[in-house]
Amino acid sequence: MEPIKIIHSTFVPLAMENIDTDQIIPARFLKATTKEGFGKNLFRDWRYENGEESRPVKEFVLNQRVYQGKILVAGKNFGCGSSREHAAWAIHDYGFTVVVSSFFADIFKNNALNNGVLPVQVSESFLQELFKQHPDASLTVNLEDQSITIDNTGQKEVFQINNYKKTCLLNGYDDIDFLLSIKEDIEQYEQQQY
Repeated sequence: MEPIKIIHSTFVPLAMENIDTDQIIPARFLKATTKEGFGKNLFRDWRYENGEESRPVKEFVLNQRVYQGKILVAGKNFGCGSSREHAAWAIHDYGFTVVVSSFFADIFKNNALNNGVLPVQVSESFLQELFKQHPDASLTVNLEDQSITIDNTGQKEVFQINNYKKTCLLNGYDDIDFLLSIKEDIEQYEQQQY
């Protein structure tokens, strides 16, 4: 995984609540065995009429060129529904590094953290401020100090993250990489036990 430290980017606002994993990546696209290629089907049934790529829904935010960036800002209760890890794969493969919401489903949150996507949970009032911003507004997400800032207004909020997952994201580690990074400590501990 790529390390995440500071993400400075414009963002894509998806002001909908209760976005479930079947909307993020419909079940009919779960047949692949690798993480690549899921991004093209992110929000497939909302992006295209009858799911056909030749018929994009012009009003849907991912089809509007004015919205770009590495940050997806979504309404409350993002990632609810089934536990499919493919939802995090699709978000990452599309190009998002950060998802911001006022509430995440626990399983989605963990899947995101395990797949190089930082879920940033903010207050409902801060989320509403994000949705009021102009399309070219940018955000700065600083994982080291656990903050998110609206750059043009300076409004800032701190978010929480598990210390272990923070370490992994800052270094680009998955669980195995983390264990390898502390291999000497593990070996030293084992020697002390015998």
